[in-house]
Amino acid sequence: MIAAITLLLGCQLLGELFIAATGLPLPGPVVGMVILFIGLMIHGKVPAPVAVVSDTLLRNLSLLFVPAGVGVMLHLALIEREWLGVTAALIGSSAITVVVTAFLMVGLKKLARIGGED
Repeated sequence: MIAAITLLLGCQLLGELFIAATGLPLPGPVVGMVILFIGLMIHGKVPAPVAVVSDTLLRNLSLLFVPAGVGVMLHLALIEREWLGVTAALIGSSAITVVVTAFLMVGLKKLARIGGED
């Protein structure tokens, strides 16, 4: 398990280093996930220890939201002052996510139909 955790954290570190070096406006962990995804695609499968660690992290994902909840409570006065912007951002980002997901599903279904006809 130590090797799998090291791999996951190493990918996150690579993502952070990449962002620091390039200055791109992306979160380092997201770039790290892309690096991990590319590595797993090259490898061809998810190694069992990585799958075990990933499943454990996903089962306990709710614990990772505790710091974010504390941060929200800490800045509650700011959220009260900026409630309109926060509300607009939440609704807007949710709407964009639904639309992008719908277009992606339609596109992937078309791609699957095209690939299935060969």
